[in-house]
Amino acid sequence: MTASAIRTTSYFANSRAPRYSVLFALPLLIVYEGLVALLGGDDGGRTLRNGADVVLRNIFTLVAGRNGPLVFIAVVILVGVWFVARDLKRSRGSLRPSIFFAMLAESAVLAIAFGIVVSVLTAQVLGSMHLLATGQIEKANWATRLMLSLGAGLYEELFFRVLLVSTLAAGSRVLLGANRLVAGVLATVVGAVVFSAFHYIGPYGDPFQVPSFVFRTIGGVAFSALYLVRGFGITAWTHALYDAFLLL
Repeated sequence: MTASAIRTTSYFANSRAPRYSVLFALPLLIVYEGLVALLGGDDGGRTLRNGADVVLRNIFTLVAGRNGPLVFIAVVILVGVWFVARDLKRSRGSLRPSIFFAMLAESAVLAIAFGIVVSVLTAQVLGSMHLLATGQIEKANWATRLMLSLGAGLYEELFFRVLLVSTLAAGSRVLLGANRLVAGVLATVVGAVVFSAFHYIGPYGDPFQVPSFVFRTIGGVAFSALYLVRGFGITAWTHALYDAFLLL
């Protein structure tokens, strides 16, 4: 194996590891929560947040009451710290900043590629190009759109890929006796449909349209595949930049 091949293998292996993947996603959490705090509430006095974030917070609120949102953030941070600390202990190596820069560049390229590929596939399925509906979000200012884009990358990947797709895959294997490949395909497809349908729920949801539903379903399949191949950090940033390119 050449030195170049070794470096390439090292990058792809390291960028999937928790010490890089989780830390790479950390700025999304910080900037998203910062923008939420700066932007305050909407016209109804409520704080505008990403839908997946709201669902996760509500689950914790049901369990922990009014302290649920704080417990949720604490759990997210503590679980992330645990994964990073465990991985650092196992690797016994220092973090390399160059890998984080390479991950950002990869995410930007993938976001552009996904925008093109998903649009083309949608056009092939529907027979013509269609614009993606953005519902009431299209009326929001650029800072709100940026906040929602970052929240989508972080919380939608956490909810729909890390939790939902993983649970569906495990359930398919246990309840249906499916092998790993079949369970993965079923979880990916069902998860993508749920992911797409989620965008039409709630006061800020889009009006249902077949073109946008197909567009998001194909996008959900693409992000699930990326998560399986490249891990959480790359997928979260790719999704955030992908949404930012669409909304901004």
